Amino acid sequence: MTLTPPRTPRTDGPPSVPPARDAPPSTKATETTGTAGTAGTAEASQAAGAVGASRAAEAAGTTWTTGGAGSAGTTWTTGTAWTTDAAPAPGTARKAGAAAVPGATGAARSGEGTDGADGREPCDVPAASRGFLARAALVTAALSVAGALLGLLRDQALARLFGAGSDTDAFLVAWTVPEFAATLLIEDGLAFALIPAFSMALARRSRGAPGDPVRALVAGTLPRLSLAFVAVGALLIGTAPQLVEVLAPGLPDPALAVDCTRLTATCAVSFGLAGYCSAALRAHRRYVAPAAIYVAYNVGIIAGMYALGGRWGVRSAAAGVAVGGVLMVLVQLPSLAGRLRRRSGEGERASAAAQEAPRPLDTALLATVLLFALCRQSQVLVERFLASQLPAGAISHLNYAQKVAQMPMILSVMVCTVTFPVVARALAEGDVARARDRVERDLALAACIVLLGTAAVVACAPQMIEVLFQRGAFTARDTAATAGLMRVYALGLLGQTLTGVLVRSYFSAGRGTWYPVGAMACGIVVTSWIGAESVHAWGVYGIAAANAVGITVTALVLLAGMGPRSVPVGVRGVLRELSRPVRAALVATVAGALAARGCDDALPGLVVGGLTVTVVFLSLGVALRAQGVVRALRFLRSATRRVSHGRS
Repeated sequence: MTLTPPRTPRTDGPPSVPPARDAPPSTKATETTGTAGTAGTAEASQAAGAVGASRAAEAAGTTWTTGGAGSAGTTWTTGTAWTTDAAPAPGTARKAGAAAVPGATGAARSGEGTDGADGREPCDVPAASRGFLARAALVTAALSVAGALLGLLRDQALARLFGAGSDTDAFLVAWTVPEFAATLLIEDGLAFALIPAFSMALARRSRGAPGDPVRALVAGTLPRLSLAFVAVGALLIGTAPQLVEVLAPGLPDPALAVDCTRLTATCAVSFGLAGYCSAALRAHRRYVAPAAIYVAYNVGIIAGMYALGGRWGVRSAAAGVAVGGVLMVLVQLPSLAGRLRRRSGEGERASAAAQEAPRPLDTALLATVLLFALCRQSQVLVERFLASQLPAGAISHLNYAQKVAQMPMILSVMVCTVTFPVVARALAEGDVARARDRVERDLALAACIVLLGTAAVVACAPQMIEVLFQRGAFTARDTAATAGLMRVYALGLLGQTLTGVLVRSYFSAGRGTWYPVGAMACGIVVTSWIGAESVHAWGVYGIAAANAVGITVTALVLLAGMGPRSVPVGVRGVLRELSRPVRAALVATVAGALAARGCDDALPGLVVGGLTVTVVFLSLGVALRAQGVVRALRFLRSATRRVSHGRS
């Protein structure tokens, strides 16, 4: 059985309150399901009987109705919040988002903690208010930054212990397996299929569907996917020699790469289970545990290198990858078990749950998302295949440059990682307008974040690499080569970010679509052609330039196809908005580079250059009215005021 988005809402089950959007704070938390909740003022008695409401969906045009006493015949049109400011007269209509009275907007407050940290769990899925999304983004950003910093420490340890020679090249060929597994099973592929599926199951549960659609989805997907993960892992271990030969035919010591590949192949299982847990938790809008997985992962790798490096050499890093993958699963299991456990108020439906048939994933959806992720990650295959024909150390220089250059992209895509479940839930409920508004906001904010990071990377690349890596076996020559590559890679960061944001829009409806696969295939063709033509003349710089051009082509093709196949954003408006932070980034890059060159030492140059880039970019962003900059600064001012009021 395949999952398809519900077309017509149920009208015979118990009433449910859809997630409130941008709801103002209430003075008393209320239930997010049920009839009307608890009002904290004199309107409580009337609100308690306010069943029989109907909801006109913004985009689908459907109406949500329930029978009962009270204000029968009242129609509610969704806007920014659900409000109850007076006793409604029968037959009247009121728009949500009008004057709100404390006590009636608990849907936006209850369960807002990003992982139940506030101690209140009255609802199954916290409401997606602006405050909730902001807190979720901050928590995710903090843990993502911690994971990224540990990733830098991991790369520093790799560079210090093993340098940038043939041994490191052998490990980085084996590193292709966890890189692919992360993209296919955690970051893109599996998440694109599972988050919409869980969002639809949660929407069915909130409308009173018989049984438990969420547990039925788990029963229909987890056992089959687990068997697939084990089979793929066993296949990779058995075919490791052939895999190394295909990935890097020019390696001087393929046996070392084979040993490392067999250790990293265990990620096919551990990353698959970690990705499943992460998708399920994010659909429930639980972000702490999924955001912590790369902290656990990098801790495992670093510990493995330092504990076993003296005896196993670079194989210790591969063993650390295997241990880190297991830690990624363990860090999420307690939170997921709590989400799947029966809530106290659902005991009466326990017998009906047994009648709910397991629901497998849509095969077409799973095929398209995995093929897209496979095409996207194949850029790494093209790079390493071409670089294996160059002198020793080329693969290592490409790896270090890419890891540092992509940090701004990782932070920018983190925004849509938080909001992807919101878009999927909005489409599951037929609220296209809310989904479109969310995607356009994500594009503006993510572009500003990545362009600020791009300006800093291009302006301060030599200082950045020297501070991070130039020690031990990593020499000044390695620093110069890596910094030059990093500047070339940075030219494609905006394309990387736009691709990450836009592709979520294509898959957020939970339906298979081949357009993103075609767009990514176009980018791969461009990357392969430019790389093959330029590698002999420009070496690793030609490979990095091919990567930047190819992913930019993919982003443009995805943007051009936005419409019936995806969330229908305004393409011209998006391009016009993107031009503002691009102009700010160009000026900030020049100013930051001049400031960094004025310092003799690397660390002061990095600090001065980074501060100059930030000040110039933000100032020009405000002057040009870039939406992402303006909204980010507004949020920071609001957060600062809340912190100062809380301390006083």
